[in-house]
Amino acid sequence: QVQLVESGGGLVQPGGSLRLSCTASRFTLDYYAIGWFRQAPGKEREGVSCVTSTDGITYYADSVKGRFTISRDNAKNTVYLQMNSLKPEDTAVYYCAADVWVLIGCVPRSTVSWGQGTQVTVSS
Repeated sequence: QVQLVESGGGLVQPGGSLRLSCTASRFTLDYYAIGWFRQAPGKEREGVSCVTSTDGITYYADSVKGRFTISRDNAKNTVYLQMNSLKPEDTAVYYCAADVWVLIGCVPRSTVSWGQGTQVTVSS
């Protein structure tokens, strides 16, 4: 199973930006389609954004389109989620996942591996 580590979460004011990073130890992330998911208290987990392994096809949830950008840096074995124009409703624990379906809307596969999550809080 792939071991993933997220970083970059924190407290930010509405309208601010954060960049989340997802790295892996002992595995090459470019073999996998990678996704960012989030879960707020009392809500179900939501697929935020995913990217395919080879051709860079991306998916974004409607709630983040135009504000979030997913990208891969294979040389650094890292996948990023740039989050701009953050809103209080973006507050959640954000998880990185390796081995996801992208073309059907950012869905974890049965063989998915998860990171431990990083808290993002948007508040004034």
